[in-house]
This record gives sequence, structure tokens and C-alpha cells, in this order.
Amino acid sequence: MMPKTVNMPEVLAGAAEASINEWFKQVGDTVEVGQPLAEIETEKAVVEYEAEEAGTVARLLVEPGETVTVGTPMLLLALPDEDLDAVGGGADEADGAPAPADTDTDTDTDTEAEAEAEADGAATAAAAAAGSSPADLSVTPSSAQAPEVREPAAAEPSDRAHEVDAHTNSSRRFASPLARRLARERGIDLNRVEPTGPGGRIVRRDIDRAHAAAAPTHAETSAGDAAGATQHPHAVPAPPVVTNPVQRTSPSAGEVPDGATAIPLTGMRRAIARRLTESKTQVPHFYIDVECRVDRLLALRAELNETIAGDDRARRVSVNDLIVKAAALALRDVPEAHVLWDGDRLLTFDQVDVAVAVAIDGGLVTPVVRGVDQLSVGAVHEQVRGFAEQARAGRTSPADLVGGTLAVSNLGMYGTKRFSAILNPPQSAIIAVGAAYRKPLIVDDQIEIGTVIECTFSIDHRAIDGAVAAQLSAAFQRRIESPLSILG
Repeated sequence: MMPKTVNMPEVLAGAAEASINEWFKQVGDTVEVGQPLAEIETEKAVVEYEAEEAGTVARLLVEPGETVTVGTPMLLLALPDEDLDAVGGGADEADGAPAPADTDTDTDTDTEAEAEAEADGAATAAAAAAGSSPADLSVTPSSAQAPEVREPAAAEPSDRAHEVDAHTNSSRRFASPLARRLARERGIDLNRVEPTGPGGRIVRRDIDRAHAAAAPTHAETSAGDAAGATQHPHAVPAPPVVTNPVQRTSPSAGEVPDGATAIPLTGMRRAIARRLTESKTQVPHFYIDVECRVDRLLALRAELNETIAGDDRARRVSVNDLIVKAAALALRDVPEAHVLWDGDRLLTFDQVDVAVAVAIDGGLVTPVVRGVDQLSVGAVHEQVRGFAEQARAGRTSPADLVGGTLAVSNLGMYGTKRFSAILNPPQSAIIAVGAAYRKPLIVDDQIEIGTVIECTFSIDHRAIDGAVAAQLSAAFQRRIESPLSILG
């Protein structure tokens, strides 16, 4: 009987890769159905993964902190009738249990595998002349055996980075497919690269580090060769090498300019960059500005907090809670705006769900408050506060990030008077809320000093036309300026 292979699950819809933050079980520990096995992090959420079968942990295939694609084997589980020692000893031969594959890459795994295959095929003759075997083709996580990379013997083998073959007396150098491709492109000898990946594997960051360290040496060597080379009498002189740093507009890949510090991108930052780039380039935005007088809203908030919250600061509602409720009621007032674009159709909804942007270290998340139009302001406050606490602790549930036709993004607490936000697909609208400030207002031909907030609606023109968006913004303004209607 073969051990059970547990693969990296798709814990968040659309997630292509994930990493293990922490293993809750170690080799030899027994596991019951429903017990947490690991804490898994995706681009925007951290969740606990629970065991779906009982057994004993035979081998952990993914190291904490290592990012792998969804579907990659991450654990071998010995079932109740299996011998743990036999499973642990033969884990490398177990079905579906390849060595962990490094996925430190920004490109599609299958595309890179094809590129590796073509490059390795072209390099076969050169590898044979050098006395080594060509590098094995990379395989997908479902393959039965892990790929191995054969390189000339290195002077200083270490752990799994070098293993001696008893028959050929050659060494085997372990590196990710992306690392091997980058090494070839940049002319880097893998034997001179210090591995930092799991199990002594060479990964992309090792190649980048080696390339950055070698860049000055390469530049000096090239300049020296150009200056000292003996040219053929009839050769055309090469153009001079320009070394003036002013001529360089940007550093080449892998280099860091003087005075700059490279900060690796987190999964969340990559997700934000990808999704918002797609939104701004693929979704036709248009914008509507509305100015709302909030003197009565602020007075209502003060009265609510005095009556409901008292001295309990945790229960005090915020202006943003009232804005979220007003936005939901505005969608109910204008149901034509309560829609989503879905390719060849529009989707409408009975329940009004509103997403709320929450800033956290390194990015932001947009958890969704369900049925806001049916909730009290106090209930809205409790949900938004709970989402904020979970997000800042890195415990946002994937289910909380899905849904909603409209989002609210409030930068008023930072003093920002006015801004426009980028839509978070597939939502059709987002309200950018600025800070409350005092200004002169004309009321019945008289000048008054009042408090206002400026809000900008960003709208998906595929789903909502200008006239409907104008009705939505007007309905929102009426709710804000008649705050008792928010309580109804």
C-alpha cells in the first residue's frame, strides 16, 4: 500500500500558488480527520488547512516559507494500516511524492518547463563534450519522480546540493528550472552559486545574488578586453564603450543602483499589482464627484455613541460605518446600479453586500460585509471592526474576500480631501471618501460655514451607464445629508 499524498490545496479561488507558514504536525504525529495540519498563506489570506483523512505524518515535502504551485505534493501521510518506517524510508519512491520544486518565479510553470526542454535539448551536445549528462527536463508536481540536474563535480559539496553517484562518480547539483534557465542566460556557473533554497536547492534569488555580485567584475573585464584587444589591420573599429553614468536610464535586471535598496515583493504586493493593472487597463472607468454636507451626520454619530457605546470605545461607531450603510441603502434605492458585469450578461442581486478597504502592513484587503442594508449601524460597526482586526493579524478568511458589487475606500483619517480609486474586479463601483473639513457654503442665498466630505465614485461603464451612476451618487448624497434615513 502506497502512502497518501496530500497536495497544496486551492484555499482561495483563483490562487495559483501558496506557501506554508507553519506545520502543526511533524513526522510521526498522528492526524485525525478535521485536525489542523498547517497554516497556509496565499496572496491575500492566511487559513488553517484541516486533514481530510486520518493517518500518521510520514514526511513533510514543503518547508515553512516555501512557495509552491497549487496541486504540488506537500505531505506524505501513512494510513492506519501502513508501516511508518517503511513509508519514511521510501518516501522518494512514493507515488506522487517528488522532491519539493522551487516556484520562485513570476511566469507560468508550464511555459518555463517547455523553455527548459528546448534549451536542454540544444545543450545536449555541449554537455556530452564536457563529460556530463544534460539536465533532466522539469516535471509537473504530479510526476512520479523528481527531476535531477547533473553538473560537473564541485570542489565543496554540501548536504543535498551535491550528491555523489556511485556509478559515475559525478555530482548532482539541485536547482529549480527557473534558476537553471537564468544561470544559462546570464553565464553563471551553478557550481559557484551558494544555494539557499529548501534542501540545498539553488533558487532564483541565489542566481540574482550571484549575478549582482558579478556585475562589476564583468563590466571591468569587458572594458579591459576592449581596450587591450589587438585588432586585425582591416577590421572595422568597434564603437567606443560609453561609461558616463548619466547615459544610463535604468539599471539592468538584477542590478541595484547606488543608494537604492531592493525590497522583495510579497505575494500580496504581487497580487495587488496584477489585479489593479488588469482593472485599470481592461475595465473602462469613469468618475463622478459628489460633495456631501455632514454636520447632521456628525451630530447623529455623537448622539449614537453617547447613547449606545457610552465609555466603551470599542462599540463607538465611526463615520465610515455610517458611510458603508448609506452606500448599501443607495444601491437599494437604485437597483439598476446593483449589478456585476459577467462577460455576456449582467448579474443582479437581492442582498446588498459592500466591500470595505482595510489597510494592513504591506498592502490592503477588501473584506465584504453581507446584507448591509438589513443591518443596524452597530452591527455594521462590529463586522467592520472584526474584519479589520483579522486582516491586521493576517487571519482574513478567503470567503470574506468574495462578493459585493460596491466597495468603500476611506482615506479621510489620513487628511486626504479627495482622491479617485481603482475598481476591484468584478465589483462595478467603488466610493473614494475624503476627510471632513470646514468650508463656506451658500444656503438660501446666505453664506454658512459647514462641514463637508468629498466622495468620488469610480464606475465600470460596461455595467453602469452615466445616468444610472448619477442617480446612485445622488441617492448616496441624500442618505448622508439626511442621516436619520440611514437608521431606518
